[in-house]
Amino acid sequence: MKARYGLPLLLLIGGCMLGPDFERPQPPDVAGYLAGENPASTIAAGGVAQRFELGSGLAGDWWQLFKSAKLDGIVEAAIANNLSLQAAEANLRQSQATLQAGHGIFYPQLDASFSPSRQKFSSARFGGSQPGTIFNLFTISSTVSYTLDVFGGERRSVESLEAQKELQRYTALATYLSLTGNIVNTVIASAAYQAEIEATQQLIELLHKQIAVAEAQVSAGISPYLNLLSLRTQLASVEASLAPLKQKRSQTEHLQASLSGVPPGNWNAPDIKLEDLTLPADIPLSLPSELVRQRPDILSAEAQLHSDSAKIGVATASLFPTISLSGSYGYNNHSLAELFISNGNMWAMAANFAQPLFHGGTLWFNRKAAIEAYQGALANYKQTIITAFAQVADVLNALQHDAETQVAQAEAVSNAEALMRLIDANYQAGLVNYLQVLTVNSQYQQARIAYLQSLGQRLQDTVALFLALGGGWQHGAIHIQDMETDQAILEDRAMNTQTAKPLENGHE
Repeated sequence: MKARYGLPLLLLIGGCMLGPDFERPQPPDVAGYLAGENPASTIAAGGVAQRFELGSGLAGDWWQLFKSAKLDGIVEAAIANNLSLQAAEANLRQSQATLQAGHGIFYPQLDASFSPSRQKFSSARFGGSQPGTIFNLFTISSTVSYTLDVFGGERRSVESLEAQKELQRYTALATYLSLTGNIVNTVIASAAYQAEIEATQQLIELLHKQIAVAEAQVSAGISPYLNLLSLRTQLASVEASLAPLKQKRSQTEHLQASLSGVPPGNWNAPDIKLEDLTLPADIPLSLPSELVRQRPDILSAEAQLHSDSAKIGVATASLFPTISLSGSYGYNNHSLAELFISNGNMWAMAANFAQPLFHGGTLWFNRKAAIEAYQGALANYKQTIITAFAQVADVLNALQHDAETQVAQAEAVSNAEALMRLIDANYQAGLVNYLQVLTVNSQYQQARIAYLQSLGQRLQDTVALFLALGGGWQHGAIHIQDMETDQAILEDRAMNTQTAKPLENGHE
């Protein structure tokens, strides 16, 4: 009777997996990113009011929303050649290979060996007095062994490897997202710096003209020397601001080269101006519940949580017995020609049952450490979500404030331009002197520089929102190797995941 039910019982036990079955945490019950209602749009600035389409998905090639073919080419080149992204892809492939290697534990381990040797045998070893003999011995054998994963420790180990592979997957996605965001930001910054440089150079030319007029007026005794000193001070200040702008522009070009995998000395910086970039008007805005399933940093934290959950099962299974089976079969004989005759064969079968009894508390506290690691990963996961929500909220507010700033700066430019026309008309009528004309022109150029800065900031904050929303990788072609089918696999796995609750407060 015992023999009859022994095998079914063993098979039933073999399906047991100790430790918690991982369940994806539910998204926080949050309706919006800001207190009150989510903003529907910004105010109109520069002829564009940015509208937020709540619940819409961002395209994976979001940079095309700026409608610049040159920008698209730079981004694609950076994706193809960036070395950090290539390293992340290699790490992903490494984790995939490690996972495949881990699956080998579920199969019998089969080995073969062939051992030729020459020996001298002494009968004295067994109490005999016969002279020693010298002979050849050829041995060929095969061994098969199999560890019964009765308590699921090996399966939990592979589950942890699977989660680590997912962690590397989302790390690669985060690298991809950071790369695309950085390359677009450097292009915008370079264009903005170049526009500021040109406006500053025009302002310097005006100041030189003002100083020439002031010098003539001082020499003629119709203007105080104080006015000339004031203009010279202003000129020195403006000229001092030009070199830092050029330095910042060169730094953006060098960063573009680095991101594109090219030494700065071999980089041909693209000629992209601010007017070549279109500010996106319709911006998809993911729901908070969707954000936790699409931001790579949140998904990385979730993968780490899953891995730590599986490690609890590994540590728990180590407290229980391990059972392994092994067998060997082979032949040995004095010559290769007679190696496979029947009287030279040998075989062995064995089973091993090992129960940990006393390890000084090591196994118990390993399990406790695994539980605490899970609790720490859970706290990190929750904090990552809160930080992500805060980033989206910050950028939504920033875009509104950017639009307000741009409106104010546009008003300043408009007023300075109107004043410039009025002063020019008065100058033509002989009511004001030329120095006043140049002074108003200088004020206009300063207002224009401030406007260019506000426009560049608005473009960059739009990029920041796209990055804060996860970059839309799940809605477009993935440019990372060996990831084309991962999303479908992940979704299928999510549908079939066991739904036992994860650990809370360190208890199963």
